[in-house]
Amino acid sequence: MNIFNKVTLQSMKKSRTRTLVTIIGVILSAAMITAVATFGTSLLNFLVKGSIVKHGDWHVEFLDVNSSFAQKLTQDKDVKNTATFENIGYAKLEGGKSPEKPYLFIAGFNKEAFDTLPLIMISGRLPQNSNEVLVPSHVAAKGGVRFKVGDTLSLNVGSRMNENKNLSQHTPYISGKETLVPKAEKTYKIVGFCERPAFEEHSAPGYTLITKADAQDKVDSLSIFVKLKNPSKVKAYAISTAMGHTYVFNDNVLRFMGLSEDNIFNTLLYTVGGILLTIIMVGSIFLIYNSFNISLNERTRQFGILASVGATAKQLRNSVLFEGLCIGAIGIPIGIIVGIGSVGLIIPIVAMKFENIIPTAVPLTLSLSVPAIVAAALISFVTILISAYIPARKAANTPVMESIRQTNEIKVESKNVKISKLAQRIYGLEGTLALKNFKRNKKRYRSIVLSLVLSVVLFISGNAFGTTLKRIAERSIMDFDYDIVFTTQGMNDSEMFPLYNKLKTADGIYKSSYQSILAYSCQVKASDFSDRYRKSAGYTAPDQTVHLPMDIQFIEDSEYLSFIKKLGLSKEEYTGRNAKMIAVAKKLVIKQNGPSELFNMFASSSMTFNITPETNDKSKIEQSKSINITFVDTYPVDPLKTINQSSEKNQYVFMVVAPYSLKEKFEAPNIHTDIGLSFLSKKPSQSVAKMETMIQNSGITSAYTLQNVYTMVEQYRSLTFVIDVFTYVFVIMISLIAVANVFNTISTNIMLRKRELAMLRSIGMSERDFQKMMNFECIFYGMRTLLFGLPIATLSSWLIYKGLVSTEKLDNFHFVFPWSSMAISVFSVLFIVFITMLYATRKIKKENIIDALRDDMT
Repeated sequence: MNIFNKVTLQSMKKSRTRTLVTIIGVILSAAMITAVATFGTSLLNFLVKGSIVKHGDWHVEFLDVNSSFAQKLTQDKDVKNTATFENIGYAKLEGGKSPEKPYLFIAGFNKEAFDTLPLIMISGRLPQNSNEVLVPSHVAAKGGVRFKVGDTLSLNVGSRMNENKNLSQHTPYISGKETLVPKAEKTYKIVGFCERPAFEEHSAPGYTLITKADAQDKVDSLSIFVKLKNPSKVKAYAISTAMGHTYVFNDNVLRFMGLSEDNIFNTLLYTVGGILLTIIMVGSIFLIYNSFNISLNERTRQFGILASVGATAKQLRNSVLFEGLCIGAIGIPIGIIVGIGSVGLIIPIVAMKFENIIPTAVPLTLSLSVPAIVAAALISFVTILISAYIPARKAANTPVMESIRQTNEIKVESKNVKISKLAQRIYGLEGTLALKNFKRNKKRYRSIVLSLVLSVVLFISGNAFGTTLKRIAERSIMDFDYDIVFTTQGMNDSEMFPLYNKLKTADGIYKSSYQSILAYSCQVKASDFSDRYRKSAGYTAPDQTVHLPMDIQFIEDSEYLSFIKKLGLSKEEYTGRNAKMIAVAKKLVIKQNGPSELFNMFASSSMTFNITPETNDKSKIEQSKSINITFVDTYPVDPLKTINQSSEKNQYVFMVVAPYSLKEKFEAPNIHTDIGLSFLSKKPSQSVAKMETMIQNSGITSAYTLQNVYTMVEQYRSLTFVIDVFTYVFVIMISLIAVANVFNTISTNIMLRKRELAMLRSIGMSERDFQKMMNFECIFYGMRTLLFGLPIATLSSWLIYKGLVSTEKLDNFHFVFPWSSMAISVFSVLFIVFITMLYATRKIKKENIIDALRDDMT
């Protein structure tokens, strides 16, 4: 070991506190980079395995190939395994309501296809021979044609032709140009229902029906699914192998390997990772750079003396870099171990929540990637080198005499440290000295302020991110008073009630309700509105006539009677065919701060309206009815959000509530009708699966939506929890780096000033005045930090809010100022600075004044 390295080691030993804090900073930096890399690897591995379970373990599919081509691919040395199914042909879907999807496509599966291509069963079983078939559920949901298990299908199966060209599932339906050429009549028995097969593209013209391949009647048109030994070569392989055949990539799996053409996802993946690494590296470089810069300040005279006796610039530069290598050799391995260990501790906490976000049989587990860990170590090493090189270059280029005299940092010219008389009068002697200390060495104090600003911005931004996500989650779940909801349009009561009675018997259901909403409108004079509503809507002429849409909500009679009783209204007056009706008519006012406000739309508490039905085909029905309405402040049963769009869109609620027994009186031909069935369940997932089977077997032809609202809420809550965990862990670790930086910088700067402070004490400054001066310095640090940190943090929080709102496409969702996190930041900044100052000044007070004055700073 040469003499320069020995001197460096002695200097590190002498400044144990600074060296230890720097090593801790390197450990935190390496731990965070490793944690980001390790968790990213674990998450992507989880997503890849989950996608394979859902979409199949293959990389590229070749459509409509012959058996010889398939055999060639199977024997290819680059191929790991393959699976095929027979393209038996297309048949017309009679009664289909989707013009771009008019066919049924029959696929003949062999054993390998059943094993490789996942099928999610809804009811029934898999086909066991070539006369049985499995039907996907979207034939009913999208096509509007419903079958039952046990039904028989007689199909004229053939090929899609465009002139002389045979069309495959990859080619969308070409209206008016293609024809279906029948080849054979086949009969199938329906033995089960499944979800839409993952390999069926959304643009495919045929709903995929799955049967078992006939061993005797072979079809020489196949679809082959290929899994490669090296997925990264999938694009090149497909291009070189296709030989004119159509191919489709399994983007749902390749996306999480970073191999798909999904530019948005790839950009998001690399952008998020890049931002995280940039923040970590900026914080780390700041800490480590300050440490080496402080080391340089401590050793400036030492470097000057070494240079004066012949040390070269390269030797001085290498001396500082050697210090960086020593710190890295200790900090990086420990940081990698801490990073892996921290992810190992966090993953079991969030694993269950991830299963709610992305339902899959694959658990989230710790996955280590050697390239990722090596990359983390290299990034940490580069961070140290950058941090060490800047002060090392500065040390090497500083003139010898300037280094020995130490005149390059401290400004002593009167004009540079001049303090106004007003400031002197306000702050007194101690405050004036504190201000002069700022001006004598601006670079050093600027680094402290920047460190504190970084901490403030990161803390407030992280809290704003978590808070905004929680508000979004609360908004999405705050009004859900049911677990499962079934909605449809145009279904008559003869279909609805039998279905409702079946669905409420599903496993786990313990409470249920039904409602129907009819669309009506009325003509209202502007003078009938309240002054506030008329002004907000811009109706200036009192005799102006306004066309006002309204809804009539019909609820169970028992619910209606309970509501009448709760309001204290007369049962005789508000029940019966010609009774008065109850309505809610409120205008919604969204406030920037605080809760939203509702106010009355109409001036009177009761009115008579002539109402007219709103039809689906926009035809006019001259069937107006006169109703007498009493306005109340709320309705007993919330209208289902999926079917009540008009009120939210127009920012007002005009809802008449009536007992279901009166619905028949208000029905009209083609009137727009929404049906909603809601359920509370102890086991929502099992209940939904059972309900889906019941709906399939009921044979209803209306398009419908069956939503597991409980799962949606749980997914959002889980997502918020997971993001909260990683947000706060990330913010805490970054804050620790910033705190270490501040502690290191302030304490060392105070120690570098011990001769100056000892001189003040030697000429009569009392302990009280000395402490007062240091307290002023604390206040100035805090004031400057908050002056810059709070506006930047506010801007950062607003940008986060705008990004989340634009992603979620939320209306009337306003920015909430982060007062609480700002208050915590103000307290924390002052506390950190005060504690650090207290630590450093106490060390100085313990030293002998004469010894401190003799100290030559070496």
